[in-house]
Amino acid sequence: MAKKRIIENFRNFIALFFISILFYACASMQQPQGGPKDTEPPKILKITPKNLSVNFTATKIVLEFDEYFKIQNESKEFTVSPEMAKAPLLKTKGKRLEVSIQDTLEKNTTYTLNFGKAIADVNESNVVKNFTYVFSTGPKLDSLSIKGKVINSVTGEPELDALVFILPLKRDTIFGKSKPSIFTTTDSSGNYSLNNLRKDTYKIYALKEKNGDKVYQQASDEVGFLKDSIVLDKVMDNVNLSIFKEDATTFRVLDKRLNTDGSITFSFNQKLQKPEVTVTEPPALDATKIIKFSKNNDSLRIWLKDLSFDSTKIAIKEAGKLLQSVTFTRGKKETYTRVISESDNIDNRMLNPNKPLKLTFNFPIESTDLTKISLLEDSVARTGFTFVKDSTDLLSYYFRYPWRPKKTYEIKFQAGAVTGIFNSKNKEFIKTFELANKDDYGTLIVKIVPPELNKSYILEVLDGNKGVVNTLVITRDTTVKFANYRAGKYWLRISYDTNKNGKWDTGSVKLGQQPEKIWNEPKELSIRANWERNETVTIPKE
Repeated sequence: MAKKRIIENFRNFIALFFISILFYACASMQQPQGGPKDTEPPKILKITPKNLSVNFTATKIVLEFDEYFKIQNESKEFTVSPEMAKAPLLKTKGKRLEVSIQDTLEKNTTYTLNFGKAIADVNESNVVKNFTYVFSTGPKLDSLSIKGKVINSVTGEPELDALVFILPLKRDTIFGKSKPSIFTTTDSSGNYSLNNLRKDTYKIYALKEKNGDKVYQQASDEVGFLKDSIVLDKVMDNVNLSIFKEDATTFRVLDKRLNTDGSITFSFNQKLQKPEVTVTEPPALDATKIIKFSKNNDSLRIWLKDLSFDSTKIAIKEAGKLLQSVTFTRGKKETYTRVISESDNIDNRMLNPNKPLKLTFNFPIESTDLTKISLLEDSVARTGFTFVKDSTDLLSYYFRYPWRPKKTYEIKFQAGAVTGIFNSKNKEFIKTFELANKDDYGTLIVKIVPPELNKSYILEVLDGNKGVVNTLVITRDTTVKFANYRAGKYWLRISYDTNKNGKWDTGSVKLGQQPEKIWNEPKELSIRANWERNETVTIPKE
């Protein structure tokens, strides 16, 4: 019996042993979980020859990193100044980067190899930013530098990752296709530094790019520049730049489409001042067209009541002058789906007690049926409400009723309560809300003191999200009352309306013209609930 027990125990041991091995093997095949994400770029451990070498004669530069890396966008990111007829060859070998010099170097010359954002780690693409390797074939390095800050001309905030570059005056153009050789990017405070520069005369620019090609694209990029050239013969600090978005110089329709509901939409590359629209073909459609421009007049929606045309031509004009004609074609069997939808000005189920309830529809409305609209106040049916069209907005209606605090309201629009063009109807929808407490709102009274008489200034009130909630033109000492604002944080922004046209005008690179100056009042002007705040704001001289 003892021998049999020993054999059984041995078998159990063997079985347990193999189960343990199998469990360990399965467990070891799993990928490690969690852990902090790698946010650090590769670190340079050694460079041969050393950075900032003089009397340079090497044909190869070797950079050793602490981790594996990759070279990305080499043609865009890697540059040499002064330019070489044959660009250096970049080659990765494990954790080493070899840079082979392919060209004959000039005597007594400082060269800068700018890697931009070309070096990044393999896994997370963390970039080694603004790394430059500098050497001189002579006994000394060029030692001049330009430093400064880049801000946004509208917000006054520093710009992160703005590209700052200089061009020798003899080859100054940012409208071509060649990228700059001498450049850097700004840090989180908007600061930049261009180092190891030679004595020369330069133009300086800053770009906030969309596609990162280091070539100014007027349609998409923001730009900043100094009108006057820089004569660099000493170290220069505080060379500050303000970037702005240029207005397009030539009008162009960016997008046009015949929508599935039969409406036609356009977007433009300019904000028009006095826009006009004419349906030129077939001319009979022009008399019945319905149009709506966006607030900034940079987009347009058109409804044509007769969609039996094979093609139509629409002319976009500015103050009577033709800008562009656009042709649309449609298939004879095309059909359209039209359902009326709506939006409102109810905020988190609360209606501002100082404003009426406003509903905005996606189609021009031709009629309403009040018998299909019902109102409940704390579940009790009420009458005496009105539903009237906004005289300034063809898509909006006001629902008016003597709302009372601490009551819950429910408005029901049955299907077909609203009829739009093409006999389009709404589906049933319900609006539920309460009247907000007036004590949740406050008033800001500001005395504006301009620095000079006979000048014009544009005052903008910004909310906590820096969105514009009110705009006024100021020409003299003025006390402005902003009443019934929801409690929160507000700021004031002043534009120096130099040409007195009532709007902020941007700059132009081609004309060497800077944008009109903007000053952001640094003080936060908080509005407290059920409170009246008085402030004085003195506009500084331009």
